[in-house]
Amino acid sequence: MSHVQAHYDNLLADHYSWMNGSSFAEKVSEQRNLLWDLGIYSRTNGRAIDLGCGPGYQSFALSDLGFESVIAIDNCRALLDELNALRAGTPIEPRLADMRSFATLVERESVDAIVCMGDTLTHLDDRGDVSKLFRDAHDVLRVTGRLVLTFRDLSLELTGLDRFIPVRADDQRLMVCALDYEPESVVVTDIIHIRDNDGWTLRKSSYRKLRLQPAAVAKELQAIGFLVDQDRSVGRLHAIVARKP
Repeated sequence: MSHVQAHYDNLLADHYSWMNGSSFAEKVSEQRNLLWDLGIYSRTNGRAIDLGCGPGYQSFALSDLGFESVIAIDNCRALLDELNALRAGTPIEPRLADMRSFATLVERESVDAIVCMGDTLTHLDDRGDVSKLFRDAHDVLRVTGRLVLTFRDLSLELTGLDRFIPVRADDQRLMVCALDYEPESVVVTDIIHIRDNDGWTLRKSSYRKLRLQPAAVAKELQAIGFLVDQDRSVGRLHAIVARKP
């Protein structure tokens, strides 16, 4: 994911928390409620992995839901630094790593829940990476363990002016993203205007996201051996919860 990592390191990480438009506590509460609604909570001595954790919204939500160990994995040091600044007294273990290597950090059949949320799944380089992540998740999950995915359904192409998506604006920053569709991916260009004493400065960067179809993702999970418990829209994202029988 070098192109994605460069995009975050060089542009997006500095604005990631701002662009979400809510306080850290509000985002954690939102994700805690979503995970609870998706049936994710720890019964006893639960162990969870948060893939592409960012500043830790899902990691802290998993801790609040009773998981006694949460491995939070991201390859953006700036976002992990935000998580580190707040994690004292929690069971969260941050790891600076490529999330594709998460299976090397734990034993087989030792994890109760794996979450890959936000739009993280589409940041992988290709469908081969997605398939490997699914197979690795099946290997490391205990029986009845769950894999939770949320991602944007980019299968339908936006055209014309609909390709330009306003993200957030205030007196100091304005952010818009532009989408350019390819057969297997979408090129996302983030455009951020930043105001300082000298006026406005433009910063911009692009990266690719995979175009994943929810029906195809669910079918692949079932072929690997998962049972799909939930497969539905949640706000602007699509959610799939797959259980290892």
